[in-house]
Amino acid sequence: MMEYGLNRRWKKKILMSKLKRDKKEMQKRKNRFYIYLPLILACVLIIGMFLGTKLFTVSSHTENKVFNFSSERYNKIGDVLNFIVQDYVDSVSGEKLKEDAIMGMLNDLDPHSQYISADEFQEMKEPLLGNFEGIGVEFRIVKDTITIMHIIPGGPSEKIGIIAGDRIVKIDDSLVAGIGITNRETIGKLKGERETKVKVDIWRPSLKDMIQFTITRDIIPLYSIDISYMVNDSVGYIKLSKFSATTPAEFEKALKELMDQGMKKMILDLRGNVGGYLKSAISLADEFLINNQLIVYTEGKNRPRQFAYASKRGKFENGEVIVLIDEGSASASEIIAGAIQDNDRGIIIGRRSYGKGLVQEELELLDGSAIRLTVARYHTPTGRCIQKSYEDGREEYYKEFYERFTNGEMQNPDSIRFPDSLKYYTKNGKVVYGGGGIMPDIYIPVKSGTEYVFFNKLVNKGLIYQYAFDYYDTRREEMHEKYKTLDKYVTEFQISDIMFNDFLDFAENKDVEKDQIGIETSGLKIRNLMKAYIGRNIYNNAGFYPVFNEKDPVFIRAVEEFTKN
Repeated sequence: MMEYGLNRRWKKKILMSKLKRDKKEMQKRKNRFYIYLPLILACVLIIGMFLGTKLFTVSSHTENKVFNFSSERYNKIGDVLNFIVQDYVDSVSGEKLKEDAIMGMLNDLDPHSQYISADEFQEMKEPLLGNFEGIGVEFRIVKDTITIMHIIPGGPSEKIGIIAGDRIVKIDDSLVAGIGITNRETIGKLKGERETKVKVDIWRPSLKDMIQFTITRDIIPLYSIDISYMVNDSVGYIKLSKFSATTPAEFEKALKELMDQGMKKMILDLRGNVGGYLKSAISLADEFLINNQLIVYTEGKNRPRQFAYASKRGKFENGEVIVLIDEGSASASEIIAGAIQDNDRGIIIGRRSYGKGLVQEELELLDGSAIRLTVARYHTPTGRCIQKSYEDGREEYYKEFYERFTNGEMQNPDSIRFPDSLKYYTKNGKVVYGGGGIMPDIYIPVKSGTEYVFFNKLVNKGLIYQYAFDYYDTRREEMHEKYKTLDKYVTEFQISDIMFNDFLDFAENKDVEKDQIGIETSGLKIRNLMKAYIGRNIYNNAGFYPVFNEKDPVFIRAVEEFTKN
């Protein structure tokens, strides 16, 4: 027992000694780790710096920052903008730089992709969404000049003779051309409360001297349909000025009213209609086409083909139809004309349409601004795209519209050349062309020549309307009492010789000398336009178109086509 106890104590001492040695060894190892730790960290830092130079380098000699990051997620534009804002020698607006960058990118695309600032966005939507008060024009700033692109029918500008293509040089004696004016600033100067006045100085390409107009602002009429009425017992007429959100409902109402009056044949006037909502155009085309007939299809690189077909709901599938177009008919108007023409559904009369076959989608950004980006092209039922070329840039693209007036196209369709590669055929074998608008089946040229100079001067200066307005304004009560109904005015009111000569004296006092040849050639047209303008003052568009159309060669030809059958 004694020996066993001694051995036990001895073993315990040996074990304790071993534990102390192990503890000392662990402490030595720990100390050595702390000694080498700074060296390890230094190595890690050096490696990190080396890798960093692969991503970002700085030249101390030039102080130019060079970004070589190859990742697709790298925001180069954001880095450049930040660099400019932080380090540029003068103060700059970061938001302005962003907008300029966006517009620069879009300018390299097609002519219809555009950036819209938050301030401008609501104003640009108004013509398609609701009423506003102003002068009644749609404009675009081209080459730093406010250019009138479209006159809203019945608005204050149309009434005094302002026309599409006019350039506004001054507003209330302040120069607005060549100073970098924005859309927002232009809208601010032209819009205003009803009955207030604004003075504009206009440069018109066809005239040498500037023209000055004083416009009385008014509530701008924004209905899609300017007028619908029966031409005779079987022919109805609808003048459509735009394709807005309310167009389908307006058209359905007008269609029902005319059909209730016996309409079997329709003249749909799309002249000067620059388009609008694609859905509204499809809905309107559906009224004429039978079930499952193709109306239009769209296609883009990132947008698969989408087809729009007619349904069974069309209310005028069996009636005859003629569509009137001209160089001002664009986009949604061309969809209608193309669907009617390609399906051999009716006759297209007038002049070659504008040639806009691009589809835009609108993206509203978080700050209230928006981008309208072209995402697809639309194609008529035969497969043609009627978008005109924009390969030579935006300036040449818009210039093409005005060149039609100088290259002879407006007088002779033979000057229009379409390549065979853009030739298509309808089911009935009719040849149609893509690549530059809708070519009408029956072409009606614009009359020109020295004998029409006198008439054009009167129209360009707005003298016919001015005289008509003054005539009506001094006889308001008398006119309303004598012509209590539109029909009575249309059938009974005439421009007497005394009144006509008085107008010629009025024009001469406005620096348009009498031209006997011009009077003999255009006398009936002048009288007709005087009566139409007076009628508009009394009955708005209802008093204008039934009179004006009596001397309109395109309208007259349409009625003649119906009477042949």
